[in-house]
Order: sequence, then C-alpha cells, then structure tokens
Amino acid sequence: MELAAAQLQTESSDKIRPDLIEPDIPDETFRTSRPTIVGPDVPDKPFPIQLSGPVQHGFGRGSKDLGCPTANLPDESLPPMIAAAKTGVYYGYAQITPPEETSSTLPEQETCVLPMVMSFGWNPFYKNERMTVEIHVLHEFASDFYGYNMKSLVLGYIRPELQYTSREALIDDIEFDKKVALESLARPGYEKYMSDPFFQVQ
Repeated sequence: MELAAAQLQTESSDKIRPDLIEPDIPDETFRTSRPTIVGPDVPDKPFPIQLSGPVQHGFGRGSKDLGCPTANLPDESLPPMIAAAKTGVYYGYAQITPPEETSSTLPEQETCVLPMVMSFGWNPFYKNERMTVEIHVLHEFASDFYGYNMKSLVLGYIRPELQYTSREALIDDIEFDKKVALESLARPGYEKYMSDPFFQVQ
C-alpha cells in the first residue's frame, strides 16, 4: 500500500468529541466562493507549528474510503497542535526520513521537504471519539514508509472542519483543499520554510 499521508491520534488527550456542537454542513455557495489562496503573505502566529514522530500503522480508511493513503504518528506528536490551534484544515510542509543509522529504501525525491495539507479535529464524518490530525503529503510515494520519521511544519489555516452528508462531497472538498495548499505555499514567505532548520535539508 502506498503511503502519502500521516495521521496523528492521541489517546492521552482529555478532550472528548463535542456532541452538542454540530459542525456546519457545506452548501454549494461555500464551495463556489472558496479562495484558492488563504492566509497572509508570511506565516503569522501561532505558526509555524512543529510536529514529528515515527510513522505507524493508521486507520486505513483514508486510502480505502477517500483515496488518501494514511499513516499514524505516536500520541505524543499531537500536543503542540492541540495547544496552539483550533480545529480545521491546514497547510504546510512535511519530510519523511529513515530512522537513524538506517539506509533509506525511498528515492531521494521522496525524502526531501514536500508540501502537505492537514485536517485537525474530530472528523465528524467518521464520528471520531478523540481529536486527530491527518497529514496528507502532496506526493505519490512509490512504497510504504512505516517506521520512518516524519517532520511537519504547519504554516497556515484553510477552513473549519465541516460535517458532510456524503463521502463524495467530502472527497470534493479534500481535492480543493489540496489545490489551496499548493497555491498558498507558492509564495516566497512560505517557500523559504522548505529549508527551515527543523527539517533535514539535503
């Protein structure tokens, strides 16, 4: 199975799903009025937010249901996001690297810094009981990278999380989120973070 995303889930978080607060259901006006570039010309507080950890097996539903292969980072990777940000969809950069003292089985172009789009929240379509973060690296990987290290730098906010009445509507918005992430990152104030010291720059 190809892996082009990473999913973080925390069992240690004391936050539970807010059943009394239903997220909005997007209508056609929402979809036709969405901008393709969001955020200021340079990241503003609380960004950048750093996330990192070894990739583990995830739910598997991203690949099967949504066409977005997923992986899992350990619980301790999530608190920086919980502490700094509201739920919603975000964009930034990510990097996959082999464990220390281990040679990489991935080609060089797959271990460089790559753009990503990320969902942070309760994932109301799947009715999560705990808060999760799903990071989708915008690259088609040739092979699995379980056990590899992932670093992600979250740089901007795209939209709030939403409820969906169909899987097709969710997939449509995920595809548009990818477009927004790529266009928002194609600005000098964001591109410079590809060489941030947080990453293992080659």
